[in-house]
Order: sequence, then C-alpha cells, then structure tokens
Amino acid sequence: MVNSKPYVIGIDMGGTNTVFGIVDARGVVLTSDSIKTRKHSNINDYIDELYAGITRLIESIEAQDKIFGIGVGAPNANYYTGMIEDGVNLPWPTPVPFAQLLRDKFNIPVAITNDANAAAIGEMTYGAARGLKDFIMITLGTGVGSGVVVNGQLVYGHDGFAGELGHVIVKRNNGRLCGCGRAGCLETYCSATGVARTAREFLEIRDGESSLLRNIPIDEITSKDVYDAAMAGDKLAKDVFEYTGNILGEALADFTTFTSPEAFILFGGLAKSGELLLKPLRESMERNMLSIWKNKVKILPSELKEADAAVLGASALGWEAKDK
Repeated sequence: MVNSKPYVIGIDMGGTNTVFGIVDARGVVLTSDSIKTRKHSNINDYIDELYAGITRLIESIEAQDKIFGIGVGAPNANYYTGMIEDGVNLPWPTPVPFAQLLRDKFNIPVAITNDANAAAIGEMTYGAARGLKDFIMITLGTGVGSGVVVNGQLVYGHDGFAGELGHVIVKRNNGRLCGCGRAGCLETYCSATGVARTAREFLEIRDGESSLLRNIPIDEITSKDVYDAAMAGDKLAKDVFEYTGNILGEALADFTTFTSPEAFILFGGLAKSGELLLKPLRESMERNMLSIWKNKVKILPSELKEADAAVLGASALGWEAKDK
C-alpha cells in the first residue's frame, strides 16, 4: 500500500479497556497502549485521555504528520453515521458521535464500525482472508460477532447494522435468554459464556456422572475450564464441545445460503479449541448443508496475532478513513 503518509491508528474500544496502536501498511503494530474505557463518566474526558495516549505514541516513533487515518472498532458503532448507538456497557449516554469527536480532536480522517466488522476488515487486509472476495468472519468470544464480506465489500445494510449473525435465533422453543432481550440466540450457545452455560446444564442434567468440572464451584466454571477438562479426557466436557460444534455447524450451513461464502474465518478464544470444536462443527455443517455447497466452504482459523488483532482490525479501517 503506497501512501505519502505510511501509518494509521487503530483503536479497539472494549467494555473494559480501549487498546490503541500505530500500524504500518504491512500490518505491523509499531507501538501500542491502552486506557480504561469506563474511567470517565464524561465522554470528553475519555477523548482527552485517548488523545494524550495516542499523541505519546506518535511522538515516540516521530510519526507526526505521517498518520493517514484513524480506524475504530467499538460496540454498536455505525459505519454510516459515525455514531456509537445503544452502548449498554459504556459509561456515557448514547448515541455518541464518536467519529466526529475524534475527527475534531485529531484533525485526521476517522472511520468507525463495530468490532466484528473491524476484525473482518483486518483479516481481509492482513490475515487469512487476503485474496478472498466472499467470506464471513465469526468471532467467538464473550458473545458471537460476525462480519459479512461480499465481492470484496463489507456488508453494512441500509442502516449500518447488517450481519448480526450472533443474534440469529437457533432455538425457537425454550431457548436461553440473551443479553439482547430475546431468547435462543446463537451467542447464548456458541460463545465462551455459552460453553460455560452448557457445562453447568450438563452437570445438573447428568447428576450421577463423574467429571473434573465437579471440582470447580458450578457458578465459577469458564470455557477455559471446560477446554482443560476435555483435553484431559473428561467425557462430559468433550460432550459440551460436541454440542456446541453441532449448533454452530447448523448455523454456518444456514449462513452459507445467504451469501455463498468461500470460507468462514473463526477468531477468538473459543476458536482456539482446535478439533474439539472444529470436528463436530465441520461434520454438522456438511450434514446440514444444501447439496450445491457441500464440501465447498472452508473453515479457516484467523491469521491475526491475538495480541495485535483488535488494533489491526481497527487500523485496517483507517486506510478507508480518507473517504469518510
């Protein structure tokens, strides 16, 4: 990517921490730092601290006048309007005109989208989706996020919120309550928190069955505990991954009918479970796939380094910021 200004800034706003860094055109994070997202109840105080932190990074690598744009990944951020809407985990009233606030502060072009869309753009720019024009990014973290790319373009829909596949309902009857207020959403089953919920349910349903997970207070079980137990050969824990993979595979088979993707790219802690998750996922996806797509759609792991992924995803949007 040839440009007179060789760097972009990537900002990833999470509910707890905001991570930011300076990235070059090859996708190398040159320097990064973070601040606490919820420290300030006033959005302007937060912007001031973010500005101070980013300015320190710029000065540390003598990058003044070398920043092309700023890309931001944030919860419920709207690419079209630059607003953060319905930020339930944020300490300020929303909607917040976040892109405009940054633009005014830095006098640099800014583009913003939600965190899963940013991950998809990062993967397309720097990672496993380089060269792919049609793919769907699935982020398996605390929730399930997604970014849908068709013909090389991220799909935003008419209002900027397209691609919320984590909130497709996979259990119509007696589904688990979701944070969105509905019941049976994919993320209540196939996120890290969903895996922990399944483990707790299995422990209660299969009361007489021994399991390593019974050594942990039931309300404290995490997806990492389930993974560790499964790797140690625990049958109940392995069954949790089988159950999770089956549901996710069914969902991906359905998602294939929307856009006919070449691949699904999986990112996040749960995606690192390896064959524990991937084997039942692939089998379920192919079993439920419409025949015209059987054995055509790849499942690929993310190629973004986890430590840098959030900043890289956001920074990739920074190269588009000039046009915003």
